[in-house]
Amino acid sequence: MDSTTVLVLNGPNLNLLGEREPEIYGRETLADVQALCRAACEDVGLTLEFRQTNHEGVLIDWVQEGRRGIAGLIINGAGYTHTSVALRDALNAVTVPRVEVHISDIHAREEFRHFSYLTDVTDHQVIGRGVAGYVEAIHWAAARRSS
Repeated sequence: MDSTTVLVLNGPNLNLLGEREPEIYGRETLADVQALCRAACEDVGLTLEFRQTNHEGVLIDWVQEGRRGIAGLIINGAGYTHTSVALRDALNAVTVPRVEVHISDIHAREEFRHFSYLTDVTDHQVIGRGVAGYVEAIHWAAARRSS
């Protein structure tokens, strides 16, 4: 990865997009999200590194890998958003633009989803805009790169 890379990280259960609770998350698959992100990166002259894991430690390793020297780090922590102090601490060490993304509006869902450990250690949040939120996050990161 280099200064033209946007690292998009996805947490647990996002591999089930399109089949898990489509009334909340939509019918797009993770492959569809990756294609959207790739096109958005191409539009702004960046390259995409797109990953998903169900394992907290792997997600933290990836955050640490992208902590500096890239155009931006976009993370949908999924369930770890509401539970992982360790993920929060890893994001706090990141020196590139950080964007928290959630497909659904976490503030309009169950009470336990209202709190995010990631919000105060990310620079921008895109919440409740469906999978298009990833594109918005990429454009936000790209704008920070050129300023």
